[in-house]
Amino acid sequence: MAPRTFQPPQTDTLPTQESDGTSAPPVPHRTTAPGGTGAPGDRDPFFDNAKYLAVVLVAIGHTWGPLTGGSRATEALYLLVYALHMPAFIVISGYFSRNFDARPDRLRRLVTGVVVPYVLFETAYGLFRRWAEHDPSRPISILTPWYLTWFLAALFIWRLTSPIWRIVRHPVAVALVIAAVATASAGIGETLDLQRVLQFLPFFVVGLCAKPEWFHVLRGRRMRVPAALVLVAALAAAYRVAPPELAHWLYHGSSTDQLGVPWWAGVVATAGLFCLSLLLTACFLAWVPRHRTWFTALGAGTLYGYLLHGFVVKTALSLGWFDLPWIRTAPGRAMCTLVAAAVVTALCTPPVRRLFRCAVQPRAAWAFRRTGAVSPGTR
Repeated sequence: MAPRTFQPPQTDTLPTQESDGTSAPPVPHRTTAPGGTGAPGDRDPFFDNAKYLAVVLVAIGHTWGPLTGGSRATEALYLLVYALHMPAFIVISGYFSRNFDARPDRLRRLVTGVVVPYVLFETAYGLFRRWAEHDPSRPISILTPWYLTWFLAALFIWRLTSPIWRIVRHPVAVALVIAAVATASAGIGETLDLQRVLQFLPFFVVGLCAKPEWFHVLRGRRMRVPAALVLVAALAAAYRVAPPELAHWLYHGSSTDQLGVPWWAGVVATAGLFCLSLLLTACFLAWVPRHRTWFTALGAGTLYGYLLHGFVVKTALSLGWFDLPWIRTAPGRAMCTLVAAAVVTALCTPPVRRLFRCAVQPRAAWAFRRTGAVSPGTR
């Protein structure tokens, strides 16, 4: 039997950043850094730890994509990672968007922290793609995200709709219906990767609806053993019975027509994968450290690691490094995993953040009116 293979997605995952200045309500019994004040404004290490670990999984998943062929173990790990890392990021994004509204300062931060980085990095990736794919004449389009940048476009759309989800009844169910309709609908197009934006929408709405007490339950020690058993069972299932086509469902970027299945299969799969990914996300969060660790401070820089590591992965692909015979051995895959984790960790560090802050977190105060300025004609 020929080995099962995956084709890595052209657009993939992303981390969250409280770029609009909103903050989530404090989690009960939160821990603070040694010497911290314990005030509500203190960063909760749990969420910084979760964001860092999730972005490491993102980088590792991108590295495993070209290496899954011929290795059932790598294939199973790849499926498990793709089932939970993006939903985890999106749930946390939704949770930190609970207080988002149309207040001018929050709109400014949404523009400078999401829209501007999207435009800059989509342009940068477009230019980079010309080199990587040896196509100097390839057009650059801001409206068709490539590889990593789709998440910024999605985050902008999701946050703008946040006030709506706070007032509708049964918001998660409504979002799930929208995701199912999107999955079963062809012709949505590639503009802002709306197919993916709508299919991942329910996870964002779950985050918006999440209560601090839910995370408190997940952080309890008694949850760790059941969570580990579920993760092991999911990995075993991915190894033994999961079809290779499941990866394309987990990318959430294709319609049923593109996947070659009837529309009703998309509706069923949307609901089933949503429940599965939400369960695995909860299991992942149950194992996130609750206290400060050596990587807690890196959680504030996950957007940098997310946006920048794609250049490293695509450079390795363009240079053919993943095709080297020794890379496709078990030691080679292990080395690639460690290198991916090390690279994305380095990209989250303060020196890198200082260097790229002008692109990832620009201030751009000159572009906005002062809060409270009177518009012409309103006197």
